Amino acid sequence: MKALTLALLFSLPVAPWAPQKLLREPSTQLTHRSKSGRWYFAASGHAVYCYGPVMTLPRANGDLQRVATLCRDGSAVVPLKD
Repeated sequence: MKALTLALLFSLPVAPWAPQKLLREPSTQLTHRSKSGRWYFAASGHAVYCYGPVMTLPRANGDLQRVATLCRDGSAVVPLKD
């Protein structure tokens, strides 16, 4: 009878003795937005997300063109569709 009881006790799952790991804090990159920006429609037909101001620059032929500055894809200046 004692052998049966001991076999039953040793076959039961045992909780680990080590303390449980705490959940990690979310990355600060996800919780805080470092820059706010805006979506624009580029002259190429794509949507671009830019952080800088929209400026009006002269073209080579003398016309003016609106451009968005400091975009997420690494472009400094992206021509916008009017």
